[in-house]
Amino acid sequence: MALDQSFVGRTYPATEPYEVGREKIREFAEAIGDANPAYTDQEAAKELGHPDVIAPPTFVFAITFKAAGQVIEDPQLGLDYSRVVHGDQKFSYTRPVRAGDRLSVTSTIEAIKSLAGNDILDIRGEVHDASGEHVVTAWTKLVSRAPEGV
Repeated sequence: MALDQSFVGRTYPATEPYEVGREKIREFAEAIGDANPAYTDQEAAKELGHPDVIAPPTFVFAITFKAAGQVIEDPQLGLDYSRVVHGDQKFSYTRPVRAGDRLSVTSTIEAIKSLAGNDILDIRGEVHDASGEHVVTAWTKLVSRAPEGV
């Protein structure tokens, strides 16, 4: 069953703030194999003009995807998550994520399309810090595969 087009434009409440820690940034940088010293060394980050270590660009995915859970779990939308695959991801930064940031995400459904029985859901996550400054916008594309035989 196709997802309801009337959900396009629906915005979900901002998430509780997520506090970005130096150790989380370091762990993430190690996990992706990025040895950039700005991710692990406060002095190296300061030499580049940052007040503290910064996070790799894809670090924010964990925060924005968790926020997109509000959309995914919305019973009125009717998305069958057992059929969902991650289709695409992109980010547009105003500034890097920094250790000490307290980030909240507001998710909005930007588009719902049906293609060959598959539902394609585009979610935009606007990430702001505790002062309300925009940090990054993340777009997540989810594809809900058509049931077998459709």
